[in-house]
Amino acid sequence: MSTTTSTLAPSLPEGYVEEQDRPPVPDVAILDRLTTDAFDFHVDTVGPQENRQLRVTLYSGGSTVSLERVLRLLGSLDLEVVDQRTSVFRRADGLVCRLYDFRVTAGPLVASAVAAGSVEPESVLETVRAMWSGRAEADRFNVLVLAAGLDWREVVLLRAYARFLRQSALPYDQGRIEAVLLSRPGFASALVALFHAHFDPRRRDGITSREDEVEDRLRRVESLLADVEGLDADRILRAYSSLVAATTRTNFYREGALGPARPQLSLKFRSAEIDELPRPRPFYEVFVYSPDMEGVHLRYGPVARGGLRWSDRLDDYRTEILGLVKAQAVKNAVIVPAGAKGGFVVRTPSSTGLECYRQFISGLLDVTDNRSDTAESVHPDDVVCRDGDDPYLVVAADKGTATFSDAANEVAREYGFWLGDAFASGGSVGYDHKKMGITAKGAWVSVTRHLDELGIDVDRDDFTVAGIGDMSGDVFGNAMLASTGIGLVAAFDHRHIFVDPTPDRQPAWQERRRLFALPRSSWADYDRSLISAGGGVWSRESKSIPVSSQMRTALGLDPSVTALTPPEMIRAILAAPVDLLFNGGSERTSSARRSRTRMRVTRRTTTSGSTRTDCGRAPSPRAATWG
Repeated sequence: MSTTTSTLAPSLPEGYVEEQDRPPVPDVAILDRLTTDAFDFHVDTVGPQENRQLRVTLYSGGSTVSLERVLRLLGSLDLEVVDQRTSVFRRADGLVCRLYDFRVTAGPLVASAVAAGSVEPESVLETVRAMWSGRAEADRFNVLVLAAGLDWREVVLLRAYARFLRQSALPYDQGRIEAVLLSRPGFASALVALFHAHFDPRRRDGITSREDEVEDRLRRVESLLADVEGLDADRILRAYSSLVAATTRTNFYREGALGPARPQLSLKFRSAEIDELPRPRPFYEVFVYSPDMEGVHLRYGPVARGGLRWSDRLDDYRTEILGLVKAQAVKNAVIVPAGAKGGFVVRTPSSTGLECYRQFISGLLDVTDNRSDTAESVHPDDVVCRDGDDPYLVVAADKGTATFSDAANEVAREYGFWLGDAFASGGSVGYDHKKMGITAKGAWVSVTRHLDELGIDVDRDDFTVAGIGDMSGDVFGNAMLASTGIGLVAAFDHRHIFVDPTPDRQPAWQERRRLFALPRSSWADYDRSLISAGGGVWSRESKSIPVSSQMRTALGLDPSVTALTPPEMIRAILAAPVDLLFNGGSERTSSARRSRTRMRVTRRTTTSGSTRTDCGRAPSPRAATWG
């Protein structure tokens, strides 16, 4: 600084005084407890009452800190950094400690709360710590810590409800939901108060009973709703209110909830009371949320069993699960009156599927009754139950979780769950869906018979196949390894489209077996060097897929076709002149004769003058179709 000052001295105005930076005085207690690569924070208020500011100090045990990350976390609280200083200290034991001092001012959403002195530095401190450790997300919901006087755990609750609403029919994204709540912090505070009245197990009846307190706080919420202007805001806030009313259990108050040992939040709903959910609505459903994962378990009766899936559909996994349970209801109607299905998604790249699956299982068991030696239901600790006894929970493997049954049973043992290793079928004490391939083997018996009626011996002859699914699935994967005579011409799933116009059967079979053995695979993992000329793998998000001459021949397309959109390519695959169409998605197959009418692709002009591609085909005879 002295060099810069001396250089600029001739141009400085008279009276300029050089001011040396004074490093902030560290909190010795925090410095003493720092370990290598550990972090800690301190928050306090500074400045006069009329210009109150917050001071956030970050302590680091040796590691440098991403200032961009700190700015993002503080920005999620509507706090703007106006000054920052860094100091370095060396402890007696040699550990180099860094101190980052941030002077922050309040943004427009929280300025009045900070100026009024209603902001508790401890609440800001705990929120920043929770975000830094990954226990809370850094989004605009955190503004409610300052604007509504909530703590970070209560903000997580409102965030979780919003995440569940994103899986419903409510047509608003998270940003819109955040904006509505932030513009009405009083409603957010009233809603959380209503939640506490329903579920706080430590509440003791005093002057008023729990029922009276719930009624009083419900009137407050309804009063605020009556004053809401705007249809969108009214719909969002009423959806929040209905979710709280439909909640029957939560693990929010359990020991360690939202902490390192129990990071997930569980909410159990009476789905029939939630208008925003599409039909058919389950008997009960449990939503499990954490910054790492989300999942939902739909149960259509008090006693119902079904698999848990590792879904890839971050935006609409509940729709996927709902579709599966619908199919299950039809498929199993003659066996059981009701079914169940569940699924979860991994939200952070640093988390593994197995870790998130364990969180999901823990979240389900957190709100499930156990049974005593005398077969009496035992409610979970610190869980207020608004739904009576409910001790039945059984899960099974599904796509992506075929090897996870042992992990589920291990979690159940940790909870002392009454079903023991009967909780999750499969694994070392049961059967592995993918390894045994029971469903695929049963379907393959039917395939063998009907292809035999067409003169094809699956054990000796070569035959062509188009498929719906990928090699990670137990049904599709096992079926595509059932015969080395399979010539898989094309296949698609929800992620990719695969085309191999003239497959070299033996190498292709070996490659499919390799993908099947991977813990989690897709068609994108297929070795491109093994795909015949003119083929490839494309994302279903592609704008257009080039159509080679080999693809036109294999799929029976018109010679004029040079490109198709992914939906058009899927229609072409479904109508391809192959011997077998195998649907591994819903465990149904169709066999077809080799002679099929070719698919026609023509260019048409719409009334608006634009052009579109229309894929049509004449009906083709089939030996059999079933499902």
